[in-house]
Amino acid sequence: MSEQLKFIVEQLNREPFKKNLNLITFDSLEPMQLLQILNDVLAEIDPKQAIDIREEMPEQTVKRICALLGMLKYKPPGNLSDVSSFRQGLVTGSKPVIHPILHWLLQRVPELKKRAYLARFLVKLEVPADFLQDDIINDTYHQLVEGFKTYHKECEQLRTSGFSTAEIRRDISAMEEEKDQLIKRVERLKKRVESVSNHQRMLEQARQLRVEKEREEALTHQKQEQKNQLFQAEQRLLRSEQQLKDLRQAAADANPESLMKRLEEEIKINSYMVSEKLPKELEGMRRTVQFLQKVASEPAMGQADLQELEDKIKEADSQINQLIEKRMMRYDPMDDKLSLYRQQASIIARRKESKAEELQEAREELAAAERELRQRTNQTRGSDGEEVIRGDEMKRLVAKLRSKGTVYKKKRQEIAELKADYGVVQRTEELLKQRHDAVQQKLQAVEAEKGISGYSDTQEELERVSAIKSELDEKKGRTLDDMSEMVKKLNSMIVEKKSALAPIIKELRSLRQQSQELGQEYEEKKAQYESCAAGLESNRSKLEQEVKALRDEMAQKENRYHHINTMSQILEMQIQRAAEEMKAYVSPDPQEKKKAMREVYMKNISEQELLGKKLREEQKTVRESHSANMEQVKMWRDLEQLMECKRQCFIRAKNRESIGQIIQEGGEDRLVL
Repeated sequence: MSEQLKFIVEQLNREPFKKNLNLITFDSLEPMQLLQILNDVLAEIDPKQAIDIREEMPEQTVKRICALLGMLKYKPPGNLSDVSSFRQGLVTGSKPVIHPILHWLLQRVPELKKRAYLARFLVKLEVPADFLQDDIINDTYHQLVEGFKTYHKECEQLRTSGFSTAEIRRDISAMEEEKDQLIKRVERLKKRVESVSNHQRMLEQARQLRVEKEREEALTHQKQEQKNQLFQAEQRLLRSEQQLKDLRQAAADANPESLMKRLEEEIKINSYMVSEKLPKELEGMRRTVQFLQKVASEPAMGQADLQELEDKIKEADSQINQLIEKRMMRYDPMDDKLSLYRQQASIIARRKESKAEELQEAREELAAAERELRQRTNQTRGSDGEEVIRGDEMKRLVAKLRSKGTVYKKKRQEIAELKADYGVVQRTEELLKQRHDAVQQKLQAVEAEKGISGYSDTQEELERVSAIKSELDEKKGRTLDDMSEMVKKLNSMIVEKKSALAPIIKELRSLRQQSQELGQEYEEKKAQYESCAAGLESNRSKLEQEVKALRDEMAQKENRYHHINTMSQILEMQIQRAAEEMKAYVSPDPQEKKKAMREVYMKNISEQELLGKKLREEQKTVRESHSANMEQVKMWRDLEQLMECKRQCFIRAKNRESIGQIIQEGGEDRLVL
C-alpha cells in the first residue's frame, strides 16, 4: 500500500497535474478533495470530464465516473467486486476505493487516452429503433465507423513510418538550392553560346544527335529484348518437346490397373483427411477462437487475478495427478483381455494421424515450393528476361560443360606444347644473339686493322635517321593539311552560328528589359505584402494579449465566485448550528437542554474539575509519604546487602571445612587440600 501511495503522489506531482503533494498531505485529504483529484485524472484522459464536482450532484458524478471506468475496462479489486459497495465507496470518497483507481489510471495514461479517443467514435450510440430500421441510416452509420477505423490505421502507420517533416523540408530546400544552381549554370552557358555564330543551328544539331543516340539505345535495347524473347521461345519449345517425350514414355509404361490402384489410394487418403483429420482440426480451432473471444470480452486482469488463476491451475493439476494415480492403482492389465488390442489400435491410430500430418506438411511444402518457384521465375523474367533452367535443361548444360571441359583440356595441352616450343625458340634466339655479338666483335677488329673503326655503326645510324626524317616529313604534311581544313570548317561554323544567333539576341534583349520591369514590379508588390503582413501580425498579437488578459480575468472571477460560494455555505452551516443550539438552550424540555453544546461542555468541565481535584489529593498523599517510603527502601537495600554478605561468609566457611578431607565419589577417592 505504501508503494502504491508513493507512485500516486509521484505521478500527481509531475506534468500535467502538478499537485505538489506529499504522503502526509495526500493521506489527509478530505473525501471531496480526493474525488476532485480522481476527476482531474479522468479529465486528463478524456477532456469532457473536466467538471467541478462541487457543481454536480453526487449521483451524477458517480454515474459519470462509473461509465468512463467501464469504457476504460477497469476491474475493481477482489474485495470490491460488489457493485453497490463500489458505488457507495465512490459516493463517500472512500480511500480503499479511490486509491486503486488512481494507481490503475496513472500507470497507463497514454494507453487510456487513446482508448477514450477511440471510444468517442467506436462506441455504439443509443439510436432509437425507429431510425435504425431505415437501411440507409444504418448503412451510413456503419460506413462512417469503418471509415474512421481505416483512417485511424493509416494515421498510425504514418506516425510509425519514420517520415519526418523536418527532413522533408530540408530535402525540399536542398532541391530548391540545386534548382537555383542549375538555372544559374544554364544562364552562364547561354551567355557563352551567344558569342558563337550559328549557335542555334549547333544546338539543333546537338539535339538531333542526342535524339538519334537515344533512338539507337532504344533500338539496341529492343534488339536485345527480341533476342531474349527468341531464346525464351527456343527454351520453351525444347521444354515442351521434352515434356511431350516424358508423357509419351509415361503413357507407354502405364496400364489401367496401376492407375486405378493409385487413384484408390489418393481417394482413401483424401476421404480420411476430409472425414476425420480436418474436422478435428476445425473443431480445435473453433474451441480456440471461442476461448480467445471469451478472454477478449473479459475486462483487463491485474496481478492478483493472474495469481488467483495460477493457483487454480496448480490445484487442478494436482487433482488430475491424484486421479491418474488412483486409476493406475486400480487398473490391472490381466483383468482386461482387450487391453493389448486397444493398445495396438491406439498405436495404429496415432501412426495414422502422424502420417496424415506428414502428408499434409509435405503437401504444404510442395505448394510453398511451387509458389516460391513461380515467384522466382517471375522475378527472373522481370529482371533479365530469361526463365529458370529446369532439370532436363540442366542435364543438357552439364553435358555441354563436360564436352567443353574435354576441349579445354586439349587446348591446355596444346598451350603447354607451345610453351615448350617457345622455350626452344627463345634458347635459339639467345644462341643467335651470342653468335651475332661474336661476329660484330670480329668485324670491329677487322675495321680497326683497316683503320675504319665504327664504319658499320655509323652507316646503320645514318640509315635509321634518314628513315625517321622521311616519316616526320610525311606527318608534318598531313598535319598542316588537316589544320587548314579544320580552320576553314571552324570559320564557316562561326559565321553560321553568328547569323543564326542574331535574331535570338535581339529577342533576348527585349526579354531582359521585360524581366527587369517585372523584377521591379515584384519588389514593389513584395514590399506592400510585407508591410501589410507586419500590420496584421501586430494586430493579431494585440488581440491575443487582450484575449489572454480577459481569460485570466475570467479565471480570477471564477475562483472568487467558487470561494464566495464555499464561504456562504460554511456560514449557512454555522448559522444553522447556532440556531439549533439556541433552540435547544431555550427549550423547556430537560432532554433537549442536555443535547445543547453548552450543557455538554459544562458537564465536561465539571468532570475535569473533579478529576483534577482527585489527582491533587493523590499528589499530596504521595508527597507526605515520600520521605518515609524512601527510608523504607533504603532499609530494604541494607537488608539485601546484609543477606548477601552472610551468604558469602557461609560459602567461604564451607570451603574451609572441606580442605584436607578425602571424598569418595563414583568409586574414586579424592584428597582435597
